[in-house]
Amino acid sequence: MVGQEEIILCEALLDALTFWCAGYRHVTSSYGIEGFTDDILAALHRHGIRRVLLAYDADAAGDAAADKLAPRLIGEGFDVYRCRFPKGMDANAYALSVKPASKSLGLVIRQAEWLGNGTPPVRPLPTLEVADVAVPERAALPPLDDLLSEVNAEIAPAGAVVPPSSLAAAVALDLPEPPAHRVPPIAPELPVEITDHELRVALADRHYTVRGIEKNPSYDVLKVWIKASCGDRVHIDTLELYAAKQRAAWLRQAGIELGVSEDTLRSDLATLLRVVEQRQDALIRAATQPAPAAVPALSAEQRDAGLALLRDPNLVARIAADVEATGVVGEASNALVAYLACVSRKLDKPLAVLIQSTSAAGKSTLMDALLALMPDTERVHYSAMTGQSLFYLGRDSMKHKILAIAEEEGVRQAAYALKVLQSQGELTIASTGKDPATGQLVTQEYRVEGPVMLFLTTTAIDVDEELQNRCLVLTINESREQTAAIQARQRKARTLDGLLAKASADTVLAAHRAAQALLRPLAVVNPFAEQLTFASDRVRLRRDHAKYLALIDSLALLHQYQRPIRSVVQAGQIIEYVEVTAEDIALANRLAHEVLGRSLDELPPPTRRVLSQTADYLQARAAAQRIDRAAVRFTRRELREAIALSEKQLRVHLDRLVELEYVLAHAGRNGQRFVYELAFDGDASSDAPQVIGLAAPATVESVATTPNLVAGSADLVPGSWSARGDLVAGSCNVEMPRSASPGAVLPSLVAAGEATARRRKASASRRNGASYPVPSA
Repeated sequence: MVGQEEIILCEALLDALTFWCAGYRHVTSSYGIEGFTDDILAALHRHGIRRVLLAYDADAAGDAAADKLAPRLIGEGFDVYRCRFPKGMDANAYALSVKPASKSLGLVIRQAEWLGNGTPPVRPLPTLEVADVAVPERAALPPLDDLLSEVNAEIAPAGAVVPPSSLAAAVALDLPEPPAHRVPPIAPELPVEITDHELRVALADRHYTVRGIEKNPSYDVLKVWIKASCGDRVHIDTLELYAAKQRAAWLRQAGIELGVSEDTLRSDLATLLRVVEQRQDALIRAATQPAPAAVPALSAEQRDAGLALLRDPNLVARIAADVEATGVVGEASNALVAYLACVSRKLDKPLAVLIQSTSAAGKSTLMDALLALMPDTERVHYSAMTGQSLFYLGRDSMKHKILAIAEEEGVRQAAYALKVLQSQGELTIASTGKDPATGQLVTQEYRVEGPVMLFLTTTAIDVDEELQNRCLVLTINESREQTAAIQARQRKARTLDGLLAKASADTVLAAHRAAQALLRPLAVVNPFAEQLTFASDRVRLRRDHAKYLALIDSLALLHQYQRPIRSVVQAGQIIEYVEVTAEDIALANRLAHEVLGRSLDELPPPTRRVLSQTADYLQARAAAQRIDRAAVRFTRRELREAIALSEKQLRVHLDRLVELEYVLAHAGRNGQRFVYELAFDGDASSDAPQVIGLAAPATVESVATTPNLVAGSADLVPGSWSARGDLVAGSCNVEMPRSASPGAVLPSLVAAGEATARRRKASASRRNGASYPVPSA
């Protein structure tokens, strides 16, 4: 009866069980025609019953009992109805005769006869479905048509005409029927007050406060702190609500201290248990299924600012200028590559970025500046991650987002998960957990879906090779001139102009965040893809080639508001896409030489710089001593003082050079002291990126022209790279013009045939495993 407004009152217990088995649980029995007692009447009042359906037998005794009981119930304030069965039948016999019982009994309930005076009250349509329950077949039954006619004649109200087909349709097995009763078993509302850490319930003059529900993350444990009060009396205790002995002890002690009977407290505790269980269920669901972060809607002003940025014809140059305006000095090329990588998060195969430099060079400043340009809802920034943490982030919590890690060292335990997430676009793990319903250990699957753009920084020279070759590796300019420029910027930031510039930077950040939110995850079509070429002499270049194509796609996606959005219908699905232009390929070629060209060098850029500085130092000593450079010997201390490098940094780079036989180590006369010889005889001072065999489509005119790069725009070449002439792009059978665009500030593309010849010529003069060619005399 709990939570019900309607009750079916049967004559016999067997009839009540028949309703129960058919799915109608709001049923009870009077245990005979004279069995209705005052206790049953009190229970009806106590549970808030409003309607009583008398389902007595359709015989003389049942009719007489119903006629006698109905006025009494009406006098008590109940709405009384009579369930009519065929003559001589009870509920059990009728259910066995007309199947399925759930539908036949449901029809009897819905057509119950009003026994009160005047117009019967409206009974709302029921909403709870009931299940069919198989009942053993009775051996001999009358024909169904005769039985239905008899049922129709018996249950039809006076003066009403019921079509013969209606009952047949109601009991047909293949037709859905609305359930028979309206009120589902819902507990009555209680005055419950819920805060972050406690729950309060008021029951008459008794008040209960419960704490610690959030400390029970499993459904099989419910240990809480309970404060019960009645007037001035208070009882406080910690109780495991699922332990019968503790409940019994609590009832006894609370009854003594509050002066309330145990029966009353037992009823209160049952109500309190129901409320606490609901709260626990809500907390567990919120913890296991976190709701997706709501994406804030852009205001009209924000949308206009974002569209103005995306439609700017000098968009690329503006990005470089805006990054510098936020505090980054002299890293325009790196900033543009990292910005495009962040845009690629909306592609199916996004890029990954690893910024590698020595400590204090500014790698974190660059990463933070780029992340600040992205919407908060589309980036996740961690300082470190454990080995399994990625697997439990949530199914869609990382889709098309940026995952930024402050230091690569902080995710070495999660390196495997990062590599799989970047390559396959999703993570899956099978883990053992406890079933909240049964409490048994079961295998549970956790899935994190991508794609995800990875953004990492590191000071390490030796980085996980499998992780490194999945990333675009950027290096910070560590020259003396760059350091002086940074220091000048730091001093300017303390001036009034610096204060004003900082305030205006907020407007720049807001415009870029709005623009990124407006970018749509469109497909990208490259009409020149089959005409492009790429170096293929190393297996590693397979991944580099995919990065190159993704870089082109990112440029096209960034310019989607400056180009027509095209569409195509495939299998009834409309696919929208934006096309790549020749300008995208030209700019991607230039950036690819900056970034991907470094993959041809076996030395990391910081180590390459140390090698160059060492060669210059030894050349100066050789000139001073008038001896050949190969005859000069040096110690670690001498080199450290000459190139102003710390002991730890020099040791790392020097060990790498010795390992790769650029430098030879000789034992000295002082036992543990070593002296070194420079075995490398190439041109270490020329550390420009290597040729990677790029080509633009031969059918595109003036492919080296990039409208977004105009005279006077920010230099997109890192200052750490010294100039050494034109970068090479092309294929073996496609010759491209060598002249640079008048407005471009990047090195121009040159003929592919000459590039190949230059590589072959250089390969003959490389010595000691050097990646850079030795200049010919």
